[in-house]
Amino acid sequence: MRDEPVLLLHGFATSAARTWGDNGWIDLLRDAGREVIAPDLLGHGEAAKPHDPAAYDGLEAEVAALLPDRPVDAVGFSMGARVILTLAAEDPGRFARIVVAGVGANLFREEDASELIAAAVEGRSTSESPVVQYFAGLAAQPGVDRAALAAFIRSRRPRLDAGVLAKVTCPVLVVLGDRDFAGPADPLVDALPNATFQPLRGVDHFATPKDFGFIDAALAFLDAQP
Repeated sequence: MRDEPVLLLHGFATSAARTWGDNGWIDLLRDAGREVIAPDLLGHGEAAKPHDPAAYDGLEAEVAALLPDRPVDAVGFSMGARVILTLAAEDPGRFARIVVAGVGANLFREEDASELIAAAVEGRSTSESPVVQYFAGLAAQPGVDRAALAAFIRSRRPRLDAGVLAKVTCPVLVVLGDRDFAGPADPLVDALPNATFQPLRGVDHFATPKDFGFIDAALAFLDAQP
């Protein structure tokens, strides 16, 4: 049985408690004897919520500072998956195995919809794009700081491309629902040197964190079944 700590990073406009706690991930990993590191990303949950986009420039470094000196496993959903892949490209030796979900071809798309999404998060967009509407719905949940989330969207995240992702040398499981707007998964799977793909049938972006197919595949890949 492997004993690496497991880093869990949630997606945009949610929190560690909602994504990983409410859906059973934290309890399952602990039952398997794993230490769990599940922070709230800046602007989310119980973390600070600055309204200046520049305040988010060090987000990846803040997550890296939480990691122990030895390699960890990691599971990330959507924005959390992007952060994990960025960290693994910068310092591959810090990760033993990685599971990413809710990301695929969207990481490579050139069009910049960040301002449209930020406006939707602020409640002032008339866009009918399903992706924009998805983010608008997330920002409408109780307890969400819309200004902080808009600043997060407007912040400058490190670019991911095939050259960057080629530096991620550990085994990676890519999980993506066949109804997820982030797809298809092929460009991401092809860019990673040691990737395996697990499709989720009939699953969209929103439903992914609670999908048993995702949970079972991730725990098996990490050798962390209770």
